[in-house]
Amino acid sequence: MNKATRSIAAAIVALAAVLVAGASVAQTRQSEDTEKALRAQADRAGVIYQRGKAAHYTQKFDLSGMPRYVPKQQLTGWIRLHGNNYLSDGMLGELWQQGFAKYQPGIRISYFLPTSALAFAALYYQQADLVMGHRPGFYDLLAYERVMNFDPVEITAVTGSFDVGGWENSLTILVNEDNPLKCISMEQLDAVFGAARDGGWAGTNWRSDWARGPEKNIRTWGQLGLTGDWADKPINMYGFSIRYNTATDFSDKVLKSSDKWNENIHAYGNIVNPDGSRYIEADQITDNLGKDRYGIAYNRYRVFLYERQARHGDGPEGEGISALRSQPGRAGRRDA
Repeated sequence: MNKATRSIAAAIVALAAVLVAGASVAQTRQSEDTEKALRAQADRAGVIYQRGKAAHYTQKFDLSGMPRYVPKQQLTGWIRLHGNNYLSDGMLGELWQQGFAKYQPGIRISYFLPTSALAFAALYYQQADLVMGHRPGFYDLLAYERVMNFDPVEITAVTGSFDVGGWENSLTILVNEDNPLKCISMEQLDAVFGAARDGGWAGTNWRSDWARGPEKNIRTWGQLGLTGDWADKPINMYGFSIRYNTATDFSDKVLKSSDKWNENIHAYGNIVNPDGSRYIEADQITDNLGKDRYGIAYNRYRVFLYERQARHGDGPEGEGISALRSQPGRAGRRDA
């Protein structure tokens, strides 16, 4: 082996040692991250389990005016339903099964409900007849269309809770309690939370006519009509990590499914504290917004938290938040 060959061999060995050491560090880091992630999932599962066993709505609704289901024939067989764990975390799945059996006793329902994250794939793998979860995302639809060559039938049902945290609560827009803003439109929300874009998605179809430029950005409170000391103050945004379905849902509703966000948004994910407790992203959003006079956030509506903070000043140093609701084509209103 000549000198040049020995040098090359030595360099390869040295490189291999560096790569092995790097891989070892990466594996150690991954295992720590995985341990925390699994601990957070276990903690969440415990919270959801306890919540699911309690009765949150005591009001009885009069459904006598609704059309009654009258089966045209009696059927037999199985219906395979996959997806949303909330059906089994609470009593809804069991109640559905018992109620349907009164009309179709020959039909059995097979549930597989670990998470909405796997729901959609069960359809195009033909492992389920029905799935329940959030609205299909871009790759959900793309995979389904490529496998099945048509779009799935979507039925909107069980759209969420009003004031029970963790049950797919509706989106709400929040500002600090000191903020004099009275309302905000969907177009303004796009201008505040979004950025210039070359288009947006309608399902898996790219719409270049949904493009907008940076001149439509809103970055100061004066651009939303506030005057005086507020006029030149920057708007500070708070929300969910864009890997969460809540962020995707907001982007679909407000940002034309473009995923083009304001570059300065503070985005949060669930974390596990050193004492083992879970600090969820929704609480991080409200906690930080309560300390930021010039902040605005999107979050999941939880009336017990927002009304407590806004009306009683229970936030850090007596500060709180106020809720603004915004609907397509309408201005929002202050709740507190």
